[in-house]
Amino acid sequence: MTLDELINDWNGPQAEGRIPILLDETLRDGLQSPSVRDPDIAAKRDLIHRLASLGVDAVDLGMPGAGPKALAAVRALMVEIRDHRLPLQPNVAVRTIEADLIQVAEIQQRVGFPLEAGAFLGSSPIRMDVEGWDLAFLVDTARKAVAFCRRHDVPVMMVTEDSTRARPDVLKAIYVAALDEGAQSICLSDTCGHATPDGVRRLVRFIRDEVVRDRPVNIDWHGHNDRGLGVANAIAAFEAGADRLHGTILGIGERCGNVALDQLMINLHLMGYPKGDLTDLPALAERVAELCDVVIPANYPVLGRDAFRTGTGVHAAAIVKALHRGDVDLADAVYSGVPAALVGRRQEIEIGPMAGHSNVIYWLELNGYDPSPDRVERVLQAAKNSPRILSEAQIRAVL
Repeated sequence: MTLDELINDWNGPQAEGRIPILLDETLRDGLQSPSVRDPDIAAKRDLIHRLASLGVDAVDLGMPGAGPKALAAVRALMVEIRDHRLPLQPNVAVRTIEADLIQVAEIQQRVGFPLEAGAFLGSSPIRMDVEGWDLAFLVDTARKAVAFCRRHDVPVMMVTEDSTRARPDVLKAIYVAALDEGAQSICLSDTCGHATPDGVRRLVRFIRDEVVRDRPVNIDWHGHNDRGLGVANAIAAFEAGADRLHGTILGIGERCGNVALDQLMINLHLMGYPKGDLTDLPALAERVAELCDVVIPANYPVLGRDAFRTGTGVHAAAIVKALHRGDVDLADAVYSGVPAALVGRRQEIEIGPMAGHSNVIYWLELNGYDPSPDRVERVLQAAKNSPRILSEAQIRAVL
């Protein structure tokens, strides 16, 4: 029997003919985390090449209005994309003020390559109250910002901050004004990580039906992970009609971080929306962790050290039985919801307090030892008396 016949998939068929567009925010929102290190420009060049090879469609190069260093990085990365013909649509985050917007126009003119302005504007009642804004001010600001960009041939994505806590009439007024002035896309933001998947679906459908209608514009989704729902919300947004999904590698970003783009790519692949070869995803994640000085938790989905490791006897026995049948795919699936081979990894069987005979026999055979009953028992007893997984050195010492 095939794996499809052996797995009853309650998730059901997903592919609908639509293709998700992915925008990486690691070099902008990811670097807004107070715990990360800002890599140098050479490292950022390396990252955008890796993102392009993984099938990411667009990349946020930063916030040029943040200062001279950020501006220099955006300029350098724009040149890198142009000169190496990377298949990435560049994007930057800017405030809806002329001082920020003119920088985008100047970079675009200097490099000779389109640079999308992600112009953001607060939209929720709580933000309006704190700032002393009214709807007329927001609509006027949006109109002026988009009109300025269009006069300078800068493509515009109109972003409403805190969209998931904003009133429908406010969102509609801002977006309609921006679209009337020539915005090419609009972005819904779960800035504070407030939304649930049901809330996301309602919001995206409202924007699709009441604002976009038959206009040829894209809907973007930018989410945060404060409630641990970042990836689920991004998938809900796509299913409800969003075209482009934002995220960062390892989910780094403000507070609890952004949508983890790596997890999103894995899930989209398993749902029937492959974006490319994901075998280099672990290397990219490790590179981001190294450059930004963050640690990948051992139990991090797919990319963590423990993602495909087991020290449990029952689990190991099933994996070993599949391997003895010569069925690597079956072994990769019997106790894993994600195939390790998808990201260039394999199932790993360890020996520890929860191990059984299968764990030990597998290790001995893999490392060239005769799995005699005496050897198996000695190693297993050492494991049962250990508080954690045995290291290779400890196993060899017992042998």
